Amino acid sequence: KRSAWGRFFTFADKVLRVHEHSRWKPLRERAIKAAEEWIIARQEADGSWGGIQPPWVYSLIALKALGYPIDHPVVEKGISGFYGEKGFAIEEDDTFRLQSCLSPVWDTGLAMIALQDAGLPADHPALVKAGKWLLNEQIFVGGDWQVKCNGRPGGWAFEFDNDVYPDTDDSSVVMMALLRTDLPKRAKEFAISRGLEWLLAMQSSNGGWGAFDRNNTRAFLREIPFADFGEMIDPPSVDVTAHIVELLGRLGYKKGFRPVDRALRYLKREQEPDGAWYGRWGVNLTYGIGYVLPALAAVGEDMRAPYVRRAVEWLISHQNADGGWGERIEGYYDPAWRGRGPSTASQTAWAILALIAAGEIDRPATVRGISYLIETQKEDGGWDEPYFTGAGFPTDFMINYHFYRDVFPVMALGRYRRGREEG
Repeated sequence: KRSAWGRFFTFADKVLRVHEHSRWKPLRERAIKAAEEWIIARQEADGSWGGIQPPWVYSLIALKALGYPIDHPVVEKGISGFYGEKGFAIEEDDTFRLQSCLSPVWDTGLAMIALQDAGLPADHPALVKAGKWLLNEQIFVGGDWQVKCNGRPGGWAFEFDNDVYPDTDDSSVVMMALLRTDLPKRAKEFAISRGLEWLLAMQSSNGGWGAFDRNNTRAFLREIPFADFGEMIDPPSVDVTAHIVELLGRLGYKKGFRPVDRALRYLKREQEPDGAWYGRWGVNLTYGIGYVLPALAAVGEDMRAPYVRRAVEWLISHQNADGGWGERIEGYYDPAWRGRGPSTASQTAWAILALIAAGEIDRPATVRGISYLIETQKEDGGWDEPYFTGAGFPTDFMINYHFYRDVFPVMALGRYRRGREEG
C-alpha cells in the first residue's frame, strides 16, 4: 500500500503527463539547461561521474539525448574512461563486462589495517608506500556535501577520481590505517587533523553519520515515481557511524566527548529488538555487529552492558554448524533469511572481530570460527567466497568485493593471535 506521499507523487505525475501535451512550458528550457550544466560540471578527471557506473552511464545517455555528438570532448572523455588504465571494462575470452565501480582507496585502507593487525611493523615498505599514496588522495576541493555542511574539505573518496563526493566511511578507514603507519610526521598529522575536522562537521543531528551527506533524511523522496532503483537519500547508518566512532577511540576520544556520546546514543537507538544491528553497506546483521562492537570497545564502553551482551548472544546463536557465519542477501527483504546463509570467510571474520572486541576471545564460538578460517584457507593464502557480501543499495544493487574474502580474515586471525599472546 502506497503512502500519502506516494499517492501525491503518482497524482502529480499524471497531471504532468497531461501537461506534457501543452505548448506552454515556460521553465522547460531553463530547467534542461541547468541540468545539463550540472552534469558537465561534475565530470571527474578520469571522465566518470561519481566514480561509479550508474551515474556515469546515465550522464552519457542524458548528453546523447541532448544532442551531444559522440566526438564531443565531454562524451569522448566519458567513454574513453571506461577503457583506460583505471577503467571499468573487463574483457575475458569472448565476454565484455563493466564493473559497477572500483574501490582503490577503500581496499588500500582495509589492506593496510589487515597487515597491521597481522603484525607488520609501521615502517614496512608496503605500508609506507600505501600510506603515501593515501596521503595524496585526500580531497581539498568542495563538493555537493557543502549544501548542508559548512566544514572545510578534507575527506577521501572510495574511487580513484570522485572529488565531488568524498565519503565518511572511507575517510575513517584511511585515517585508522595512517595512524599505525610510519609516515612523515607533519604530513600525517595534517592529513588526520583535516580529515577529523571534516568528519566531525559531517555528523548528523541524530548523532549518526551518513556516507556522503549530512542530515539527508527526507524519506518522502523515496516515493517519487522514478525512484524505482536504489536509494534516493543518504541517512545515517550504523556501520558508517561505528567506523567513525572506532576512529575517534583510536585517536583518544572516549565516552564523555560529545560527538562520541551522541553517536553512542544513536547506535543504541538503532539496535534491533533481537540484539543485532542492520548492515547498510555490507551483508547484513553480522556486518553491523562486526563494526559496532569494536567501535564500542574503542571508546571505552562497558562490554558487559546488557545491550552489548544481546549482540554477542545473537552472533553465537547464528553460528553455523561448520563454525563459520554466513548471511544471504535475501535477508534484507525476507525475514526467513535473517542472519542465515552458507558460511563465508568475510562474514565469519566480522563475527570474530566483534566477539574479540566484546572480550569473548576464549569463547568456544570464537575458537570454532578461527578454526573455520584456518581450515578453509587455500594453499596460496587466500579464501574462496562465492557469495556477494557487499551492499551498494540493499535489495537493488549488491557488490562483490573481491578483497573482502582476504582482508577481513587476516584482521580476525591477527587480532586473535595478538589477544592470545597478551593473555
